[in-house]
Amino acid sequence: MASILEQHQDRFLSELLDWLRIPSVSADPKFHGDVLKAAEYLKARFEEVGLDKVELCPTAGNPIVYGEKIIDPSLPTVLVYGHYDVQPADPYELWDSPPFEPVIKDEKIYARGACDDKGQVYMHVKALEMMNLEGGLPCNIKVMIEGEEEIGSNNLGIFVRANKEKLKADVILISDTGMLANDAPSIEVGLRGLSYHEVEVTGPNRDLHSGIYGGAVPNPINVLCKMIASLHDENNHITIPEFYNNVAVLTDEERAELNRVPHSDDEFKQSIGLNDVYGEKGYSTVERIGIRPTLDVNGIWGGYTGEGAKTVIASKAYAKISMRLVPHQTSDEITALFQQHFTRIAPAGVTVVVKPHHGGEPVVTPTDSVAYKAAADAMETTFGKRPIPTRGGGSIPIVAMFKTELGLDTVLLGFGLDSDAIHSPNEHYGVFNFLKGIETIPHFYRNYAAAMKA
Repeated sequence: MASILEQHQDRFLSELLDWLRIPSVSADPKFHGDVLKAAEYLKARFEEVGLDKVELCPTAGNPIVYGEKIIDPSLPTVLVYGHYDVQPADPYELWDSPPFEPVIKDEKIYARGACDDKGQVYMHVKALEMMNLEGGLPCNIKVMIEGEEEIGSNNLGIFVRANKEKLKADVILISDTGMLANDAPSIEVGLRGLSYHEVEVTGPNRDLHSGIYGGAVPNPINVLCKMIASLHDENNHITIPEFYNNVAVLTDEERAELNRVPHSDDEFKQSIGLNDVYGEKGYSTVERIGIRPTLDVNGIWGGYTGEGAKTVIASKAYAKISMRLVPHQTSDEITALFQQHFTRIAPAGVTVVVKPHHGGEPVVTPTDSVAYKAAADAMETTFGKRPIPTRGGGSIPIVAMFKTELGLDTVLLGFGLDSDAIHSPNEHYGVFNFLKGIETIPHFYRNYAAAMKA
């Protein structure tokens, strides 16, 4: 006899595809109506699976979708967080199928947001439905899904601080991370922080003819490229003074334990089309991603980029630069150091403006907590293997904020894979992963409720 999940999986997938068709891109104002439509869609699904007090909570930006099910105030409460907004899909021409016309091929769901984070959020919605079909919830659940994660969650902290009683819980559960492989389950226990900036370099007061003026005036694009190149030395060490002052240094034993995760540089290179790995000298690929800070250019532009030729020296050049941070760095500290340094290294003849965008703090979550053990046991039940604790290279700034404002630790029970191409063209999410998440999450609740009762 087919399991309850097998009986309903086609409908679960169909509903997810409907949600993925809504282009909830928070970064682009032209999609604002679609962002609200995606929130309304999720609100309706909350109501269908039996959550109470379902509402769209207004913020200064996009609404937060909230619902709860309190079956017994004496039982533990889990607060689920996720986000319904998605990254821009540009460049559209690099997608094999339109980003907001989801398709399933080779057992993968292709669409913007398929993995990050609509697919993983929807696992939780359907896990609630599964638990209701299988006899009810073992503990209290609150669900808070925001619409601004991809633009820095600027209004989430305000909402959390104003609603501490509403959000009172015992632990936070998030599925916005990944695991090592479908046959190598893992749980992320560390995330890097973030300091993100836009820089502007201005030279002459207008675009100039590169023949008449070339060689006699500073070219902002040339200058910007030189400034960016100077931010790393020959060992790929970041050259900003005091940048590494507070970086947590792991012991040899801790580094050896971190490098126990199954990783192959050859497979890593092959998966992204490289002929060699790259990074800070003296560290492995696993360490470079998990425990070392980084600085990367995320975008750079200026001058003429249209068809054909236009021989100009641009008046301005721009770049977007992000730094991933590790314990015990702080985003405020690194933001100030970057602003000071980048302004200081500008040559005469240009002016530089550094505009900080959003930031977030690095975090390490405990592996000896009741909640972590409940998650590990749940994954062992459904995967048949004990998950490996890992440190992720990405950032979820609100994890540190939840600890500060609500006093709660977070369990990062993610089911994505590095190969899912999140933030890139052809983002996808495995059907296996989506269904495995729906299967695993109820085990977490049961394990957690039983352990807290014991």
